[in-house]
Amino acid sequence: MAKRDFYEVLGVNKSASKDEIKSAYRKLAKKYHPDINKEPGAEEKFKEVQEAYDILYDDKKRQMYDQFGMAAFEQGASTGGAGNPFSGAGFSGQGFGDVDLGDIFSSFFGGGRSRRQDFGPQRGDDTLQRIRVQFMDAVLGKKVLVPVSYDEKCSKCNGTGAKDANSLKTCTNCSGKGYIRTQQRTLFGVMEGQSVCPTCGGRGKIVVDKCPECDGKGYKHIKRDMEVNIPAGINAGQQILVRGKGERGRNGGENGDLYLEIVIIPHEFFKRDGNDIHIDVPISFIDAALGKKIDVPTVYGMAEVEIPAGTQPNQILRLKGRGIKDMRKGTPGDEYIHVIVKTPTKLSKEQKELLQKYQSLEKKENSFFEKFKASFRH
Repeated sequence: MAKRDFYEVLGVNKSASKDEIKSAYRKLAKKYHPDINKEPGAEEKFKEVQEAYDILYDDKKRQMYDQFGMAAFEQGASTGGAGNPFSGAGFSGQGFGDVDLGDIFSSFFGGGRSRRQDFGPQRGDDTLQRIRVQFMDAVLGKKVLVPVSYDEKCSKCNGTGAKDANSLKTCTNCSGKGYIRTQQRTLFGVMEGQSVCPTCGGRGKIVVDKCPECDGKGYKHIKRDMEVNIPAGINAGQQILVRGKGERGRNGGENGDLYLEIVIIPHEFFKRDGNDIHIDVPISFIDAALGKKIDVPTVYGMAEVEIPAGTQPNQILRLKGRGIKDMRKGTPGDEYIHVIVKTPTKLSKEQKELLQKYQSLEKKENSFFEKFKASFRH
């Protein structure tokens, strides 16, 4: 289940000072503390408030949260949406999209509650965009350019769509409420309800003279390449939070956020398992038999490794601390070397003679095949 935005949990804006964060935390902690509040769900709310405070009051954690969202504090997220911030239909966070079942019953049985809050400024929906990242860029981190498309509030009219303050008038059809009362005659009698004002579209205001900068829309559509910091150690399926680049808000509300989900392009040789790296390393059967020091590729460059004498095919050697550094803790994983023993398919005359000499020196009863064959005798 997706976590709520921590600023929203504490009820503070994104520019809140540490004193404001502490004050909000104390108020909510007192309200929901399990020793004081015995209502169902109070303990979970208290834990949520505590987690939000732990992140936002710590300057370093807050900076990471503002830049990467919960991806900075989650490790090993799998492709397919673990930690996905979207839920419900159309990313709206409601199982029935914009449909409010309470209002349906309210309209049938008369009267009902006001939905004025729904006609005021509303935050836009969050959006998801997947980006492909090179394997080594995900390991080491890198700034990359990502094409993004979003609606930005017009700076000239501040999103009103009006030329100036005098060009914005209160809607006379709804008296600035944004909605109108409706009546419908049914089998049950006259039923009352409410709907979006068709004159002002729910804004409560009418634009008399349009803003010349945005032609009355109140926003501009932006397409650009945005520089995004790919943090070192990020894994496939994890997400980077970009604030304010999601869907446009309604009625002057702020934009939602953009979540960039990481898709990692596979490497030709390295394979990742959590923070560990696996690699197949071919060696000759002579080096496997006699042992040898070799240079093996790692994600941080070459490292010298000693192949022990008598190394067997598919034997695995470990290079401690040569894996990927954990994005949160900074501690590295390990690299595992899978030894692939290669047998030559072409031999020179001299090589063949030397191997034949070795073969003649080996006692028949000590050969691997003879020992294997003997194990089947009864």
